[in-house]
Amino acid sequence: MRYSLLPLVALSATIHAQNTTVLAPLNSEIEKLPRKPWEDPNDYDTLGPNAYEGGDGQERAQRNLRRFVEAHMLPVSPWREGEKVRPIGGDREVWWEEKEGKQVIQPGAIEVASVAGDVANGQVWIIKGVRNYS
Repeated sequence: MRYSLLPLVALSATIHAQNTTVLAPLNSEIEKLPRKPWEDPNDYDTLGPNAYEGGDGQERAQRNLRRFVEAHMLPVSPWREGEKVRPIGGDREVWWEEKEGKQVIQPGAIEVASVAGDVANGQVWIIKGVRNYS
């Protein structure tokens, strides 16, 4: 089962029509995850190995994927050093700081690989890690 993050990013950005910083993990970081972004261990515990089969399963997967995406979207751009922001997903605040010449997102010490670019309503930051989204 494969899902694309791009439609959800676009949808979330539209719903939250404000300046946004998107924290986009490198593909290699997504591949290192113990589970796919649309999977939730609780779903498997409750529903078994076919938790994402059928219409209900697809809806569950989309909901989980949306949670992942929104944990990586910040309702602010530009995002200034030390500025604490609650992601669109609503979990705990994050901020970034300069450490040893590198931008690092806290909590979690996730290194920023680059700022991929500016768009009309924000920025895309490429990150070397994944925020805790569960």
